[in-house]
Amino acid sequence: MSGSLPQPVPPPPDTNIPENLQRATLRLNFPPSYVVVGVYRLFTDESLYKPAWDKCRHGVRRGAIVGSVWAFLTYDIQKLIVRAVLNNPSRFSIKHITRLSETATDLSEETFLGIKLPFNVSTYVTVLFIGTQITAILTFFLSRNIRIARQRAWDQTVASRGKGSDFWQPYVEEWDVPPVVQEGLSSRVMNKFGLFFVSMLVKKLIIFPLSLYPFVGTVAVAALKAMGTAQYLHQPYFKAKKMTPHQIAIFTEERKWDYRLFGFAAALLEGLPIIGLVFTVSNRIGAAMWAHDLEKRQHHFASLQSFQGSRTVTSTTH
Repeated sequence: MSGSLPQPVPPPPDTNIPENLQRATLRLNFPPSYVVVGVYRLFTDESLYKPAWDKCRHGVRRGAIVGSVWAFLTYDIQKLIVRAVLNNPSRFSIKHITRLSETATDLSEETFLGIKLPFNVSTYVTVLFIGTQITAILTFFLSRNIRIARQRAWDQTVASRGKGSDFWQPYVEEWDVPPVVQEGLSSRVMNKFGLFFVSMLVKKLIIFPLSLYPFVGTVAVAALKAMGTAQYLHQPYFKAKKMTPHQIAIFTEERKWDYRLFGFAAALLEGLPIIGLVFTVSNRIGAAMWAHDLEKRQHHFASLQSFQGSRTVTSTTH
């Protein structure tokens, strides 16, 4: 059955690109660059960082005070608990790759994958835990305001490109033969509920233990979250184009490696404790910049299809 399905055929790579699309095409060839662009624009464009800060500053101040008090009161207790857990052989222990010293002051004896560490592993994990807790406290106090700040960052980024709501046009298929994606009620139910349970399983059984590993865990967690993060950041784009679930599935399948690369870079920044909240705003800016270039490419293919259609009609008439 699968052998009878047509093989996907992408469009010729970067051929006959008009001058107004050449710079956008260079950026599209390396999607993680939009993450860097988002960070740069957030910290340098007053029309972006000022509204976001004005919306979030009161929540940040309250959350920072509560988080600081929490860290001060619980640091020593949490460090004792973390050290006991790391030294206790269990399914999720990292003792098999990290040799903890017998005393907290003997830092030079601790190793990670055989490499001596400049810091105490239990201290690292404790700081990571407390950083995650402070992030949760900040998120609680920011709550609705940071969601508004992200949406405004998207809208302002699009507006700064001189585009209005009419810029987003209906979906245009760019591939000569698009990939086949699953359809039907059963697949939609699986995508909605099956992926939810899979994501919960991944978070509980894989992401949490990995987050204990210095450096390596941060990269591994970002890789696991890559696709989901990218798709989430482009939800406003899909909504603006009024794309159906089937169109979204084809669109992301055609650009799956682009979405994974962009999502990996975005998730890597968002996964940083505390300051990761700032990158949730900058990533929305980067995603809007990426969507803008993708839409310009959609316009190009729409004009090509209109031109080919008019030629067909003309030749038929004659």
